[in-house]
Amino acid sequence: MSKAGNVVIGQSGGPTAVINQSLVGIVETMRGKPGIPGAGVGKILGARHAVSGIVKNDFIELQNLSQERLNRIADTPSSALGSSRDKPDAEYCARIFEAFKKNDVRYFFYIGGNDSSDTCRLVNEAASDHKYELHAFHVPKTIDNDLMHNDHTPGYGSAARFVACAFMGDNLDNAALPGVKINVIMGRHAGFLTAAAMLGRRNEADGPHLIYVPEAPFDSVKFCTDVERVYSKYGRCLIAVSEGIHDKEGQPMAAKLAIQQGHHVERDAHGNVQLSGSGALGDFLGQEIKNYMGKRTRVRADTFGYLQRCFAGCVSPTDASEARMAARKAAELSLASDTDGSIAIQRVSDSPYQVEFKRIELSDVAAKTRTLDPRYIVDGCNIDESFRQYLSPIAGELPPIETLG
Repeated sequence: MSKAGNVVIGQSGGPTAVINQSLVGIVETMRGKPGIPGAGVGKILGARHAVSGIVKNDFIELQNLSQERLNRIADTPSSALGSSRDKPDAEYCARIFEAFKKNDVRYFFYIGGNDSSDTCRLVNEAASDHKYELHAFHVPKTIDNDLMHNDHTPGYGSAARFVACAFMGDNLDNAALPGVKINVIMGRHAGFLTAAAMLGRRNEADGPHLIYVPEAPFDSVKFCTDVERVYSKYGRCLIAVSEGIHDKEGQPMAAKLAIQQGHHVERDAHGNVQLSGSGALGDFLGQEIKNYMGKRTRVRADTFGYLQRCFAGCVSPTDASEARMAARKAAELSLASDTDGSIAIQRVSDSPYQVEFKRIELSDVAAKTRTLDPRYIVDGCNIDESFRQYLSPIAGELPPIETLG
């Protein structure tokens, strides 16, 4: 049975191409279907910039938006409500709780990744401690694909599709003007997105010829010999590298190479070595190759950075559909029972591809990180073809290409 009270929805962390599908899925379910009385809840409030908007009482009402406009919002990349990187502590959560009491909020949906699920857990526990009736659900979202108990997460399929398509094009470029090309891809701890680069390969000669992920320790000498081996065979080498690669001691290569080459190590506001906002890693790796293979070797590097998150026109249909369905499942459960939790996408079969949406405890996913299965990693420098079966239905069909030989 649904309970009276208002709804708050927040979108947290890095935006994705399909996070608005989840926003709309919640709104549709909580307000009831067209022509049918509402679900019994009051206002549906979107928190501008996530928890930051909640404590500032900065909301936008969503319950009266037309279905036509909702559909356009759903198909638009990035976070329509704005996002936040705030990580609430106990005091911050107390302010969130006070805002909920002030606005008679009884349903809270937080769309995001690992940190967002932990925020949802903390807010839910604060409500419980005060014996305040609140139904809190975490709705999964992250291009990193690193949420526990999930086969994959909304946002990953579209970002993976972008990476695969980008490498398909870059492979053709690299074949036309041969050289060594390095592309640095997001992934501080998990290599799922970097592994997606392999999806566009049609044969052994196609790049990426080498793929390096954080799950396998990185060695600069082996890297250079890997590149030389591929270059000797094909006269070129296309490389995919996770921004989070590290040595066997766990030191990020972005920092290690910076120090070795006499550069300053950039750090973010939390003290972490800067990865996403800098093209330094690609430049450092390129310099390593030139030092090893000779200055005349043609070496270029690009950092995909934030482009991977919300690239318009590269959305996976499966990703968009599942993002909306996961959110609807969360909303349905919150209306039907006293249940809280997170929604996990779990694969039922590969052929035909089929998934189900399961409720899991917030504590099962909060602040935990899932990593790429070692069985997919080949010699620390490539991704096995079996990964294609896992990723293909998530990323969707790639555009056809043809070459002359």
